[in-house]
Amino acid sequence: MSVVSARATTGSGTPAEESAAGGGAAPLAPRARLLPALGAVYRAQLSRARVARIPLLFVATFQSVGIMVLLRGVVSGGDPAWSVVAGSAVLVVAFVALNLLAQYFGQLRAGGGLDHYATLPVPPAAVVLGAAAAYASFTVPGAVVTAVTGCLLFHLPMVHLWVLVAVIPLSGAALSGLGAALGLLAPRQELATLGGQLGMSAALLLGVLPAGGMPAPVTWARDLLPSTYGVEALARTFAPHPDWLAVAADLGVCAAVGVLSLAVATWAYRRAAVR
Repeated sequence: MSVVSARATTGSGTPAEESAAGGGAAPLAPRARLLPALGAVYRAQLSRARVARIPLLFVATFQSVGIMVLLRGVVSGGDPAWSVVAGSAVLVVAFVALNLLAQYFGQLRAGGGLDHYATLPVPPAAVVLGAAAAYASFTVPGAVVTAVTGCLLFHLPMVHLWVLVAVIPLSGAALSGLGAALGLLAPRQELATLGGQLGMSAALLLGVLPAGGMPAPVTWARDLLPSTYGVEALARTFAPHPDWLAVAADLGVCAAVGVLSLAVATWAYRRAAVR
C-alpha cells in the first residue's frame, strides 16, 4: 500500500497535506495588525532614508535660515517677524514631508516598488503612515534649529517654543498625506516631482511672507494650505499674551486636515497598488 493511500485510509495526514492532496491551496498567513505593521514600516523607512535624507535636511534648514536672514533687512519686528520665523520653521517640514515624500512615492510607483509592498501582509494604511511618519521625523531637528535661530535673529521670546511639539507632527501629518497623495496619484514620476516642488513653493510664498499686505485672492489660497495653520499657531505664541484658544483651533485644523489627507493617501495607495 502506498503512503498516500495509507494516509487516505487512516486520515493521519496534516491539514495542509490533505488540502494539497484534495486540490485546495494551503491557507495563507493572516495579515499583520495595523500598529505592529506601522512600527515595522516606520523603522524600515527610517533606517533606509537616514543616509540619503540627512544631507537634504541640512539643505532645508540652510534654506529656511537663509530666507530669514534675507527678510531681516525688510522686517524689523511685530506680527511680520512672527510670521517669518514661524513660516520658516514650518517650511522645513514642507520641504521634507511634502516635497520629498511626493518624489518618493512617485519613484516607488514608477519603479514598481508598490508591487513589493502589495505582496506583504500589511495593511495599506501602515505603508502610507509608516513612510509619512519616517519622513516627518527628519524635520524635527531642522525645524527646531530654524525656530531658535529666528528667535535670536528677530529678538523674539523662546519661552513658548515648546508648542513645536504639537506644530511639527500635526503640520507634518497634513503635509505628508498631501505629498503621498501627490506622488501616488500623479500619472508620471516627473509630475509627482513637479507637484511636490510646487507645494513647497506655495508653503514658502504663503507661509513665510507676512499675510498683512497680501491681496484677497492670495489670502484665500493661504487659507486652503494646511501648513499655514501650523504657521499661525506658532506665530501666535510670540505675542506677549498668546491667545491659546486660537492656537488650539489652528492646531485642530491641522489635525483634521492631517487625518483627511492621510486617508486620501491610503485610498490612492490602494488605487495605485491594484493597477
